[in-house]
Amino acid sequence: MNVFITRAAKFMPGTPVNNDDMETRLGMAGDEPSKARRIVLRRNGIVQRYYALDAKGNPTYTNAQMAANAVKGLLDEQITVDDIDVLACGTASPETLVPSHGVMVHGELGGKKDAEVVSFAGSCCTGADALKYACLCVQADSTLKAVAVASERLSAWMRASYFQEESLMLAKLENKPMLAFEKEFLRWMLSDGAYAVLVQGKPNDEALSLRIDWIEITSFANTRETCMYAGAEKDDDGTIKGWASFTEQEWLTRSVFAVKQDTRMLSEHIVTLGVDFLMRLADKHHFSTTDIDWFLPHLSSMFFKDKILEELERRGFVIPEDKWFVNLPYVGNIASASAFAMMEELLYSGKLKKGEHLLIMIPESARFSYCYCMLTVV
Repeated sequence: MNVFITRAAKFMPGTPVNNDDMETRLGMAGDEPSKARRIVLRRNGIVQRYYALDAKGNPTYTNAQMAANAVKGLLDEQITVDDIDVLACGTASPETLVPSHGVMVHGELGGKKDAEVVSFAGSCCTGADALKYACLCVQADSTLKAVAVASERLSAWMRASYFQEESLMLAKLENKPMLAFEKEFLRWMLSDGAYAVLVQGKPNDEALSLRIDWIEITSFANTRETCMYAGAEKDDDGTIKGWASFTEQEWLTRSVFAVKQDTRMLSEHIVTLGVDFLMRLADKHHFSTTDIDWFLPHLSSMFFKDKILEELERRGFVIPEDKWFVNLPYVGNIASASAFAMMEELLYSGKLKKGEHLLIMIPESARFSYCYCMLTVV
């Protein structure tokens, strides 16, 4: 049975934040501006992003509130909050361990009718996890109206207060302390926002819809160690030590809850493993580059665009640049919501034509998971 994305909506907090204003919002982790910021920004190609922080760095929205606002953007007189049968939520930045992120979003939505709610926590693939769950529910019962929402408030994890204790400790040991690059790197990469899609068993009568042909997700964690992590530290042998194994004081002095990235592993594996999976899917689903009209890759940095192009060319599977659609430079890297951001913008851009095929690519560096999704414009 066919399943369709019939509506998409977004909620971006506040106004765009340019590169020069980032440290004003997030704060300085130490006594002087970050040296890593300019290095990272020069390579990632992002010129603006959104933070759920005001000009003084104070929080303006919770993750759940932004997700609920994105869902509300799907609603009108024809479809209300009480028409939602399934709510599937994905995020890399949940704000509670218990209750789950999904039920917190459901609580923000309110309404009179209960609903099935499921939460996916992890990293960039969690939005796709939510979409796949919504898709499977509608496939099982075509009368259902399912909503998949992906949202992030990563700015909360990147504020200077998370690093202040460690910076003070380093200042006692060194004349010019500087946080490890693995902790600085993602401070200048990630941002906030929320996107939602409505999934139904039939397409729109008047507006365009996106038929979900297939969603494939895989993990290489069985053969690769951890690359991106938070609430943990990584030992020299690659072992991950979780937050519960540290003392409360160490949570602060070692910035345990900071989002960290092993940039060496990222560079070595993220592109090649993703293209490996793509080649397997091309064989399985019998498609070639000529079948792809739009390629929507979730890029954490524009730095990886050329790397992906080079690897695709090496493998004889070239997707021409004029088929690529990327909005990272002006939307920012919203982790789990990034793929939804490209999909929503393109759906309402006026550029799509019925019969065109969209291939979405979502790499997740946490422990190297990947998702590809093929959609058809109807």
